[in-house]
Amino acid sequence: MVRTRAHCGGTQEEEGAGVSDFISLPGEEDCGDMAEEEALRKQADMVRRLKQEKASPEEIAEQVAKLLEMKAAICPEEGKHKFVLKTPKGTRDYSPKQMAIRETVFSTIISCFKLHGAETIDTPVFELKETLTGKYGEDSKLIYDLKDQGGELLSLRYDLTVPFARYLAMNKITNIKRYHIAKVYRRDNPAMTRGRYREFYQCDFDIAGQYDPMIPDAECLKIVHEILSSLQIGDFLIKVNDRRILDGMFAVCGVPDNKFRTICSTVDKLDKMTWEDVKSEMVGEKGLSPEVADRIGEYVRLNGGLRLIEELIQDPKLSQNKLAKEGLGDMKLLFEYLTIFGISDQISFDLSLARGLDYYTGVIYEAILLQQQNDHTEESVSVGSVAGGGRYDGLVGMFDPKGRKVPCVGVSIGIERIFSIMEQKVEASEKKVRTTETQVLVASAQKKLLEERLKLVSELWDSGIKAEMLYKKNPKLLNQLQYCEETGIPLVAILGEQELKDGVVKLRDVATREEVDICRQNLVEEIKKRTSLP
Repeated sequence: MVRTRAHCGGTQEEEGAGVSDFISLPGEEDCGDMAEEEALRKQADMVRRLKQEKASPEEIAEQVAKLLEMKAAICPEEGKHKFVLKTPKGTRDYSPKQMAIRETVFSTIISCFKLHGAETIDTPVFELKETLTGKYGEDSKLIYDLKDQGGELLSLRYDLTVPFARYLAMNKITNIKRYHIAKVYRRDNPAMTRGRYREFYQCDFDIAGQYDPMIPDAECLKIVHEILSSLQIGDFLIKVNDRRILDGMFAVCGVPDNKFRTICSTVDKLDKMTWEDVKSEMVGEKGLSPEVADRIGEYVRLNGGLRLIEELIQDPKLSQNKLAKEGLGDMKLLFEYLTIFGISDQISFDLSLARGLDYYTGVIYEAILLQQQNDHTEESVSVGSVAGGGRYDGLVGMFDPKGRKVPCVGVSIGIERIFSIMEQKVEASEKKVRTTETQVLVASAQKKLLEERLKLVSELWDSGIKAEMLYKKNPKLLNQLQYCEETGIPLVAILGEQELKDGVVKLRDVATREEVDICRQNLVEEIKKRTSLP
């Protein structure tokens, strides 16, 4: 632990990765006015309290970063001489343990995508600014613009869907089933404790092409169901709606055409806000009359299944609207396919689901995790969205010089939220996570056997066995065995003078401590047999 005297009369205690534990103010060299010093003192108290309460490392790091920024602002001279080691706001590093969990999740998701016949592509991390402009509605303000680098105005990609549509139009592709896993960037207010970042991964699966109604859409929902079931992260519900039903509903309720998209964005907040707050925004900020808002309220609080769809098909107002009628017809067909897939019990037709992005044209959906409220009730509450998507038939045409449309439907898995949940589950179970895949450690029981260890480990590598050895000439056998226990290596191949004479290797099972002599030529086969997955 290192203590350093701060130039500003404060003391910073740095522990581990340079996280400030406390800051004492001022006593020797004052800088900044009293109000600034008081704000700094309060921030330091907050950091100290969070540590005492054992808050999450992300929350502590966020508040420490704020503390250091405030201190640098009050004492600019000090800031010139000190360099704060931290990741940018809304980003994070991942330890080997965290990466092992992420790789497991990625592997599960990619296996599911491949199960459905998808191929993969990649696109640049930045696009021409005009490619992204006007595709995200009110969220466009969250796009990261880059400095002019010599003639092209560029922005970091906001999602993987718009670059995919640009790729299809540019390469004149009319049908493809693709997945894409990559980082995207949003200038959002990060809430890292809730898995919301400025840099994060998206996992997208999309089907592009002219097909019969609702068949690809049903497959996308089946994929969401398979992935969430495989990951075993808890009970979930997939909400579905249709932009045509929403637009038809807005029309019959009296919403002006030019307000459809902005009212859609407000309705999309119903999972986070009460109906009263949503209505207040519609009336106060968006300029709707209270009567129109109340009519919308009658519809958006409805949810159910096939029965609700059939009731709305008979609705005297909606049945007169062409868009709503088309959407409800397709929704009925979708539920019939979902019933065949055996997943309709976990799908809810929900008229409050809006999804704020401008490019959706048909079916939209969102998967949420459910949490039991207590042991005495079956009622569940939502703990957040973990997947979302929908149909966007017009997006590719926006990039095609002749406006040729390529119908598309897809889903994006909310991978960061899933990672957060998986990490919490691992922490709660206290289960040891292996960060390597090493099958065997090559060890020696006596001194002066380095060359023999090097020979054996090379033989194993050449045979495709994941093997390690300690980087010491004469390591103690106990240290070698302890290394296996610490890292989870299941087997030890032990060499000694007697074993070399007999042409065998002593193979030790780390968990049971059982040892058996194996002929050198049979060693690879034995290791493969013992470490192969069931």
